Amino acid sequence: MTGSQTVTEVDGERDATQLILQDIQSGVYAPGTWLKQIDLETRYGRGRNEIRRALDRLALKRVVEHVPNRGYHVYLSDGKQWDDIAEIRIMLETGIAGKVIAHATLADISGLRNLANRFQGLLLSGTVLELYEANLAFHRAYVDLAGNAELHSVIAELRQRTSSAPVSQWHTRSRIEVSAAEHHEMVDAIAEKDELRLKTLIEQHIRQK
Repeated sequence: MTGSQTVTEVDGERDATQLILQDIQSGVYAPGTWLKQIDLETRYGRGRNEIRRALDRLALKRVVEHVPNRGYHVYLSDGKQWDDIAEIRIMLETGIAGKVIAHATLADISGLRNLANRFQGLLLSGTVLELYEANLAFHRAYVDLAGNAELHSVIAELRQRTSSAPVSQWHTRSRIEVSAAEHHEMVDAIAEKDELRLKTLIEQHIRQK
């Protein structure tokens, strides 16, 4: 499906905000791309008011930016913003490490291992989007183990601000391979109840060092 094709038959029941967000995150609209409302109306089969409300919601989340008298474009983040949000994510995701370890059952650990295996299995044949989604699934499962549903929403919104497309998730192919290994090391740390090791892994994983 290309950017010019409509998505009404597949996503007729979904909110326009989610449809636009999905296309931004999947790379249909790259960072900096201007979003013409008439094109969005055609693509999603929605009226002008719904598209405008969707763009305003995404602007509040800083996924898109509204420029008066010009319109909306996909937010183009700078290095400083990426560093700031990475710092917040590190504080949040290391902050729940103790709870994750305390709550994780053998079944939970096995589930995380399966998600780590899925990500690793996609290294050779998976698309960038499949890797991106598998990575999100692993991290959602990790955060869910803390038992805080609101935290999941907060972290998801932070991710939206810094990763407009899956291709921007990793700097190099070798970093994807390192990320796959870190997933398994994180699962090992949880299984071994090694909170300090888990926190260290999470920080280097988010900073991509």
